Amino acid sequence: MEKRICGFLLGILCTAALAGCGLTEKPNLSENTESQKVELVVWGAEEDAELMNQIIQSFQKKYQGEANIQISFEVQGESQCKDVLLGGLEDGADVFTFADDQLNALAAAGALDPIENADEIKDRSLPSAVEAATVNDQLYAYPLTADNGYFLYYNRKYITEKQVKTLDGLLKAAAENGKLFIMDWSSAWYVYSFFGNTGLQVGLNDDGITNYCTWNETDGDIRGIDVAQAMLKIAKHPGFVNGTDEEFLDGVRDGTVIAGVSGVWNSVAVNEAWGENAAATKLPTYTCNGGQVQMASFSGCKLIGVNAYSEYPIWASRLAEWITNEENQRLRFEMRGQGPSNLVVADSEEINQSPAIAALLEQSEFSQLQRVGGNFWDPVTKFASNMAAGNSTGQNLQEQLDEMAEGVSAR
Repeated sequence: MEKRICGFLLGILCTAALAGCGLTEKPNLSENTESQKVELVVWGAEEDAELMNQIIQSFQKKYQGEANIQISFEVQGESQCKDVLLGGLEDGADVFTFADDQLNALAAAGALDPIENADEIKDRSLPSAVEAATVNDQLYAYPLTADNGYFLYYNRKYITEKQVKTLDGLLKAAAENGKLFIMDWSSAWYVYSFFGNTGLQVGLNDDGITNYCTWNETDGDIRGIDVAQAMLKIAKHPGFVNGTDEEFLDGVRDGTVIAGVSGVWNSVAVNEAWGENAAATKLPTYTCNGGQVQMASFSGCKLIGVNAYSEYPIWASRLAEWITNEENQRLRFEMRGQGPSNLVVADSEEINQSPAIAALLEQSEFSQLQRVGGNFWDPVTKFASNMAAGNSTGQNLQEQLDEMAEGVSAR
């Protein structure tokens, strides 16, 4: 940042000196622009390396006559981007991919500046993606994808369209076929499914850091203990298994799993394993306190940020906009199967023919942007893991719910 301030002051002094001599005309830089050296670093997921390198090459070709642009791609996990970047902003990437739940912290830390052509970006992006990239009515990042959510994959060979509407039907079909329905209860991200449409609440306080949580409520049509008892019943079913995303794919490939909760990132692998029997739809309803409750989901987007401390802010912004333009979001879908935030691409025939993206859009009616503080994750994981183990600790359920809510809301 010091360099940028010094350069700005020097520019003012030079301009004043030239004006004093009557030299107010702008210099013609057309002859030496190619000698201007621009060095940019881009952070992104390892799985995106091939895609990003193609996009970088096309950007360099587009602007090859305007500057000597050198761009290097470095692998940096999107979920850890915020922590790494805030560890040293001036040493961080110029352009980076990150999950939208990190936006508030990055903006508050001064890592991101508001986007100058915000209206233009908003006009070509899905409203949900714009919301995910916005803080206090200011757009701080470029929407990249609108697919960071989850839904149900199932194998049509074993499960009918009627059975996938309820978790009871799914579990029965799995057990009758000697197969399994899998869901990751070690991840609080997925566990939100059981609480999200019950009237029980969780979210960020006004400080943008701490949470409120009523998942332990003892009054209302659905109480916290009703959800806990429903989860215990599911956990005991012979058609259910608690497993990670990796174990979901292992089960899909070896034939033991015929249904599971996951996201678009696994669509290619699922299609390869199940072939014409691969199907996807919204999450089912589950039995809770004698009724059916639609399973909810967290939703989110991937965003492209421009480091406010970049030595080349104009070029970094151009690259961020290039990465997220219509052409490259279409390329991203073709190469990575990721759902676009661009309105034109989202409404394209290719997207409409994707079962995974269609399922995600169907589930979006029952989804909520992930806006929780850091204290949300561990207490929920602890609670849900014990539910998956059949309450192996033997602790009173209400006590566990109270401890979870207290942990989530800790200041």
